[in-house]
Order: sequence, then structure tokens, then C-alpha cells
Amino acid sequence: MDTYTFATSKQVDFPVCVKINHLEGKQTPVLFSTLLRHPEIRHIGSVQNPNSELYVTAQIWAESKPIGVHSQTPHMFFKNTRTWNRWLELPVSIKDCPITTQIAVTVWDLSPLPLNGSLDHAVPFGGTTITLFDDEGVLRKGRQKCKLYRKRSADGAYPSTTPHVPRPRRRRKDEGPPTSFPEEEELKQLEDLFKKHEMNEIPQNDWLDQLVFQKVGRLAREVDDKARKGAAVRQAERRKAIAANGESNDQTDGAEVDLDEEERFTLHIDLPRFDFPIVFEDFSYEAPKLMRDFQSANPATGPNAKPSPEVRYGPGIAAGNMVVDDEDYPVVKIFDPEQFQKENPCEQKHRRLVRSDRNAYFDADQKPNAKVRDELNEVLAYGPTQELTTAEKETLWVFRRHLSKDKRALTKVVKATDWNSPHEVKQMNDLIPKWAEIDIDSALELLGPDFDNAVVRGYAVERLRKAEDDELQLYLLQLVQALKFERYDEDEEGFPDTSLAKFLIERAAINFKLGNYLHWFLMVECDDRGPDTNAANRKLFAKVEYHFMLRLENQNPEQRRMLKRQGEMVAVLSKISKEIRFGRDSRPHKIEKLKKYLADPKNELIKVDPPLPLPLDPSIEVSGIFPEDSNVFKSSLSPLLLHFKIASADVPDDAPSSPLKSQKLAEQPRFSVIFKTGDDLRQDQLVVQIISLMDRLLLRENLDLKLTPYRILATSPQAGAIQFIPSTPLSAVSSQYKGSVLAFLKKEHADSSGPLGVRKDVMDTYIRSCAGYCVITYILGVGDRHLDNLLLSSSGNFFHIDFGFILGRDPKPFAPLIKLCKEMVEGLGGTTSPQYAQFKQYCFTAFTTLRKSSPLVLNLFSLMVQSSVQDVRMVEEQMGGFGGAVAKVRERFHLDVTEDEAVRLLDQVLADSVNAVFGVVIDRLHELVQNWRA
Repeated sequence: MDTYTFATSKQVDFPVCVKINHLEGKQTPVLFSTLLRHPEIRHIGSVQNPNSELYVTAQIWAESKPIGVHSQTPHMFFKNTRTWNRWLELPVSIKDCPITTQIAVTVWDLSPLPLNGSLDHAVPFGGTTITLFDDEGVLRKGRQKCKLYRKRSADGAYPSTTPHVPRPRRRRKDEGPPTSFPEEEELKQLEDLFKKHEMNEIPQNDWLDQLVFQKVGRLAREVDDKARKGAAVRQAERRKAIAANGESNDQTDGAEVDLDEEERFTLHIDLPRFDFPIVFEDFSYEAPKLMRDFQSANPATGPNAKPSPEVRYGPGIAAGNMVVDDEDYPVVKIFDPEQFQKENPCEQKHRRLVRSDRNAYFDADQKPNAKVRDELNEVLAYGPTQELTTAEKETLWVFRRHLSKDKRALTKVVKATDWNSPHEVKQMNDLIPKWAEIDIDSALELLGPDFDNAVVRGYAVERLRKAEDDELQLYLLQLVQALKFERYDEDEEGFPDTSLAKFLIERAAINFKLGNYLHWFLMVECDDRGPDTNAANRKLFAKVEYHFMLRLENQNPEQRRMLKRQGEMVAVLSKISKEIRFGRDSRPHKIEKLKKYLADPKNELIKVDPPLPLPLDPSIEVSGIFPEDSNVFKSSLSPLLLHFKIASADVPDDAPSSPLKSQKLAEQPRFSVIFKTGDDLRQDQLVVQIISLMDRLLLRENLDLKLTPYRILATSPQAGAIQFIPSTPLSAVSSQYKGSVLAFLKKEHADSSGPLGVRKDVMDTYIRSCAGYCVITYILGVGDRHLDNLLLSSSGNFFHIDFGFILGRDPKPFAPLIKLCKEMVEGLGGTTSPQYAQFKQYCFTAFTTLRKSSPLVLNLFSLMVQSSVQDVRMVEEQMGGFGGAVAKVRERFHLDVTEDEAVRLLDQVLADSVNAVFGVVIDRLHELVQNWRA
């Protein structure tokens, strides 16, 4: 069952408002004989003109008393229909209203001879009273249809004599059964559907809705005519019966009821709409101290004790929700907010009976028929975030042995199992080892926060053992976070053989690349002492790191020494970076100071002997650094640009000094790194990891989009390293080439025979990379896109940097969902060029390809829900911790529609992004701010 969301009335600090829409009904002409007997009637406005001027008043009543003064519509002249369309604000807030609150609405007529000598020359045309809360204690909202009681002002007493929904009238002995029309019942059903349509609970179709409204209007007029004729017939029969029995004809109640039935006036009003139900919450008042002392001193015990007083649920609650089936023992209805949160006890009992041990052997031979097989296939196609209904869980459990041959079914059957039932746990523990081998995405799902059974997690770990090291590295960041979801015995020194921690230690000990990343991922978590972390998690990560180091000491001590040297080098760089960052020198002085620090032999950076694998990319061994080429970026954090020497192309120190040696030093391969402190790079690290994964998924389908998943590694919660890719921001391209990306590409790779005058392979790289990053940043909800974090290399590779806002968050208002600025489109030749059409085709192909692998991406994000990644944590808190980050990504995949509809939605997003005006404004404002800072 879906989560039921509601608010309480005490939380709504909003005045009670009511909109007076229009009045429906046909007035019966006054007989001339009546005008002769009562000549003052002829001067009333409604008697002279059926569309005469009327005004409406509304007032709040509670406990049969008025609360505040009334509000009144302005005087209006009507031509054809009495329509006001005016909101009235009443001087009472919803949070202050008791449950017996009513709105008394009276329509006033004008008369020169008012009753009782009144000075306002108004007589009641009719009145109606509507309760603010319905019978279930929920605030009324939307359009309301109220019966108007003719020639009576609204009665705010409780119970009211003018309720907006009339109570069934008692039939007299001489009356027959009430006549009903099939059309009237149909009209009531249509009115309920109209209300749902108005609240957007039914899809709207403009042309079809207009036809339905016209036909329903004709039906309403027919029903009204039939009811009026029936009322006239009943009134005539009543008069005959009175005349035959010789009874008095001055029963005003009967006359008024007949008049109401004959004229059938209806007042349409509107109440404010809210996105969720507003449930009444009673005020609880503490008993006075004197009363508490009296009750404690005189307990009602003993044979002569008086009975305890009747318990009431609050002011007016019992009276407002009373079902008067028996006046002596009324039934009180109260709202239970847990009805949608807790499972029905009857369903729990039914499940225990169906899944008992006596049915276990019977289920072993169960095989689905064709209909059930289709239903099971539909359930198995569900995504990892879709909830299973009770019926689906029962079906999965019954056919669990048959489904053990299907690798897709394990995660669904595990969700359908009641892990609080010992006999169900025993059956699943026996069945899981015999299950068909699952895919890697299912294994990652079983390692998530929703599964804590050791057998289930052990089976997922066994599946991971069959994965290659390169594939395992793609998921290592999430696997480290999955350690939080395992249960370990604190008194046990090591880890169980089937645990995820033991598996990661074993694989990382025999593969230095895995060991390098595992070490740094663990060290960052051990150092994280932010407000969103806890000591238990830090203790767990420290324990895993300790056993990893212990394993290396016994198995591969050289690898441990290299990790230790990496830590020393990172510590030195962190110290230098902090001194540069917090120094008050100008940028040129900071650059000179940096070069001096790097060239100092004490820091052991100018020469690294023996060569050391770089933590950012352990496949590259560095032997030193180029101090003279280092730089400090123009930023508040003063990031450092460092150029490391690659050891494989070192020039021997004992080589003779010559121009050739100087040339070799200039051409020596280098690995450029940006090192910064004061910034948490774990969010950027996550995004780049997902981009690398998506690049691999696309390449597996022979779709190379020329992505640039550069390396990034957080070395602590406030420091890290980023691979530097030589490139130019689009802001610099725009200022240097007057907004023309084509001019930039032509300067680097001009070719008159190529598309748009650019070499064909370079233009193809630009088209593919633009498409790839547009789709990926849309799926991940990357925000804060401006021309400074969109880069373009000389080879045509377009890519994004700086992922400080993801999952739909953006500091700028009205930002487009995809950053497709006019500079990017100009590089494609405009929206009408063949290159732009090819760009869109790449976008659609990439999007449909990634949709097929959406379970893997969603499972990776589900493992990050308790991480310290800023936006993941923030989205989880905003959405109540129910997988908000996963829901945001799932929303961008559009998994609830077909593939063709998803492509059409993406096409619309691309069109909106190209034509977005606010994107251009944001770029200009960002450029002005950057120029002002400079």
C-alpha cells in the first residue's frame, strides 16, 4: 500500500476561505392571488426579476455559536445567471477551528419593506450550512454543491436545520414511497467523477470533456424538471389530503419543504485545495491542579462509588462524528493515522496459515499455469525500487521453488519472504544455495540496506567472486558503503568467510589497483567526523582497514610499504596546499612559494625513488615532479596544478648535459594533477565513477560517445586529487571566438572537405561527446551548469567538470534540465543541420541503452543512501529517508512509460533546453560575477 501522507489542522495557519460561484435553480412565479393577499411581496427584487440583484454572506459557527463577524460579497448586477465568482475570507484560521465548525452561507434578497423593521432592506432568499470537516474528520476541499433552503437564513446551530446535504425526510403515513429516477442516480455518480476530474485524479481531454459537460448539463436539466414536476404533484396530493381530513394548512415546515423541493435551488461554492488531506487534530488541555488533587483524594472505588464520568474525545468530536443508530449507545468514529502504515492483523494471520510448514511440501510441486506465468513475468520485470503488493508476494512465495531456476526471481522472492518467521527463514536458507546464478546488479541489490540475512548476503558475495577485477573496481566505491549494512559480532576478531569485508580484503590483497582504491576509500571514511556520521561506522571501517593491512603484512609487505609511502606523499601535498590556501600573498607570490616547496629536497617530491604508483591512478608510476611548471589556480581554495614525471620515460641523471637532454626533459611524458584542500570531493568522485560505468555500458553495445571520465580521488573528507585534462572552458572559447565553437574547431582542425569545415573525425568526436554528456547529466540531475564548467579539448572532446549539485538540485532558478546552450548548438551547425540531427540520434540511442541497465545504476545509488555524499544525504533527508536519491534517478529514466514515450519525453526536454531563455540569462549573470571577482 502506498504511503499515506496527511497534515493536521493545527499545522495549517491559513484563514478559512470560501468562494461563492453561482446559483442554480428556477424560481416558481408567485400567484396573483398571493400578491393580492400580500401586496408587500411584489416589491421584492426576485419577484420582479428572476435575475435580480442578490448578495451573499458567510459566517463561521461552532458549538451553535457564531465565531467572528460575517463576510459579504459586493453588490452585483446579473444578466443571465447569478454568478459571483468571489472569494470570501473569514476571520478565523483553520488551526483554531473545532471539528464542529460550520460555514453558514445566506443569499440575501432586496426588499423595500424588510422584516422586523430592519434598516438593511434585506430578506433571506435562501440559506445553507456546510461543515468544515467531513464525517471522517478530514477538511473539505474543492467544489461543493449545497442545497439552498428558500426564504430561510442559514442556521449555524448544531445540528443545523439547513444542511448542505439534506437529511432524508420522514414520510407521512399517507405518503407513498419516494419516487426516484435512474437519471438522478446517474447524475450523482457523474458529479462524483467530475469532482475527481477537477482534482486531477482523472486524466483530462479538452475536446472530449466539453462534449461530456454539454451532455451532463442537458441531463441535469431533465432531472431538475422531473423532480420539480414530481414535487408539484406531491404538493397537490398533500393539499387534497389536508382538505379531505379537514386539517389546518398553516404548517410552515411542510410548506417550506414543498417550496424547497419544487424550486430546487443549488448554491455552488469552492473551498481551498491542498495537495494532501488535512486531518482534524484536537487540542488536549491539562486538567486544573485543583481537579487533579480532588480526583486523587477521592478515588472512585468501593461499593458506593459513583460511576466514572463519560469519556469524551474532545470538544465536539463525539457529536460531530456520531452515528445515531442508537441514541443510548452512540458509535463514535475517530481517525486512525496508522491505518496505512501498519499491516492488517488479519493479513498477518492469513500469511502465517498459508506459509505454514504443512504447506511447504505441497508448494514444492506447484507450477504456474499460463495466466499466472504471465503475471510472474510481469513482476520479475519490475525495477529494484518498485514495491510488491501483498498478492504478488503470496504468488512469488507459492512458486518460489519453480522460480529458483530464474536468476531474475531471487531478489523478488527475498522481498516476499517474512524474515521474522523462523520457518520461512529456514526454507529460504535451504533454497538460496540452489538458486540459478544471478547477475551482478542483483547481487548488488542483495547487499543493500533492505537485506540483512547472512545467507542472502553470502550468496551475493559468492556471485561477486566470479567478477573480474576491472568490473569489481567499477563498484568498489559502493561496496565499501555496503559494509555498513552487514552485521558483525564485535567480540569476534576477524570476519566470517562469507562476509563482504573478508571478500574485499582477499581480492584487494592480490591486486594492487584494487588494494590502492580500497585503502583510500576506507581511510576517507575513517577520517570522516562530520555531523552525518557516527562512531560505529568509523569503528567498522577502521577494523576493515586494520585487517587489510594485517593481510598485506603477511602476504604482500611491499604493497603495504607503497601504500604507506603514498600516505606520506599525500600528507606533504596537503600541508603545502593548506599553506598556499591560507596564505595572504598574491597569486604570483603563491606560485613562487609553491615552486619553492616542491623543489625542496626535504619534501621528497622533486625525486621519488624508487618510483611510486600514483594514488589517483596506480597504473602510473611517478618518479618525481616538475616544480617549474606548477601553478596555482585563480580560486578561493587556491587549487594546485602539479605535473608528475612518469617513471617509464625517465632520463638518467648521469646523462651528459646537452641540448638533446634538455629536449628530452621537455618532451618527457607527464601526468598532470589538480590537488585541492577545503573541498569534499566524494560527490564528484561518485559522479565520475557513474560516468565511467555508463561509458563501459555504452561501449559494450558498440556505442562509443568519446566520453572523458577523468580520474578523481578523495584523500580525506576535505582534500583530494583530480586528473587535469588540457582543455578550454566554453566561456574562454566564447570570449575569444565571439561565441563560435566552430571557429575554435576550425582553427585547430580545419578541413574544407569536412562537415562545417572541420575535420570529419574531430566533428564526429564533438557530436558524440555532446550527446553523451547531455544524456548522462540529465539522468544524474547535474545542476549549476555554466560555461566555466563545460570544457572542450583541441581534439573535439566535450565534457563536464565540477559536480557540486546533482539529483535535480540547482542553485539557480528555472535552470533547464539539460545544459544545451547556444554555443554548443552553434558548434553543431544549428538546430536545422544534419549534425544536430545526428546529435539527437546519439542522444536517443544512448538513453535507450542506459535505460536497459537502469537496475544496475539504481542499485549503486541505493548502496549510497547512508553515505556522506552531500546531495545524496540532503535528498534523503528531504524525502524522509525512503530512497529519495534512487527515486530521483529513477524519475529521470522514465521507467513507467514505454521506450518510445521515453524518447519523446527526452526530445521535448532537448527542445525546451535549446529554447530556454533563463539559461542564457544565468550564463550572462555568471559571467558578470566572475568578471567582478577577477
